[in-house]
Amino acid sequence: MAAVVRPGQRAGSPPAAACAPTALLLTGALALVPLLDFCIRVISLAILSHFYIVKGNRKEAARIAAEFYGVPQGQGIFVHTVLSLLFGDFVVQGYNVDTLTIDQVTPLHEACLGDHVGCARILLEAGANVNATTIDGVTPLFNACSRGSAACAELLLQYGAKAQWESCLPSPTHEAASRGHSECLEVLISWGIDVDQDLPHLGTPLYVACVSQQIHCIRKLLYAGANVQKGKHLQTPLHAAAQHSSTEIVNLLLEFGADINAKNSDFERPVDLAAPSSLVERLLLFHEVQVIDLQEESTTTFLSFDNQG
Repeated sequence: MAAVVRPGQRAGSPPAAACAPTALLLTGALALVPLLDFCIRVISLAILSHFYIVKGNRKEAARIAAEFYGVPQGQGIFVHTVLSLLFGDFVVQGYNVDTLTIDQVTPLHEACLGDHVGCARILLEAGANVNATTIDGVTPLFNACSRGSAACAELLLQYGAKAQWESCLPSPTHEAASRGHSECLEVLISWGIDVDQDLPHLGTPLYVACVSQQIHCIRKLLYAGANVQKGKHLQTPLHAAAQHSSTEIVNLLLEFGADINAKNSDFERPVDLAAPSSLVERLLLFHEVQVIDLQEESTTTFLSFDNQG
């Protein structure tokens, strides 16, 4: 039996009812294009962030930026700008600024670890949790101090970051001191931190700086009023410095009044911990003699006045 051709329908073409599902699928697919594009951009941003922020692989980040965002290869300086703009774009589209990884790492953690001040500012302006902690207790401020980003540290503090915690969470101050990031330390000091914060497992920032031989941080802490005698338990900063080769650090501590005869829990003085016949040992012995001479001179003077009386 011959098929009936309705008005407006070409011979051999399928009925309108048969075309409806196809048209519906096509409409749905077209509607998904913006969402698909957004997903691709999110994934590529995550990859770009991973290589640029986490891995520090700027070459790979530049390649991804060129492929997905049209940033010319060899102009990696613009990758930072791309990241900032993309974060801003995603925030406007409702991107959760406090999205967590399995380790509870937020985008703000990664931005600060990568010294991306622009990204950090956008996230903070969008309401990112400035005091978010990972499963290890790490905060964005800790990451900024670990990287040495004084700009990120200042920005975080302006948005209410807590510089010091009462618990034993990783300390931004100790991190900056141990890594020699004196600019971050200066920022923290300007915000009124306790320069003598004593953590049971680390001691004071000054002690940590002496262990790591970070003279710029040692100097900054001492001039900020750090207690030259306060270290880790009975171990003083001078005990820590004596175990290394820097006579400059030892001299600096002595200038600020470090006790050359202080004893640790093993009843050892700093000179007992110095390498035999080293310059540090000679320096400490020299100061020890000077202290004895001064004590004898003071005793003689006192007895002279006593006899005159």
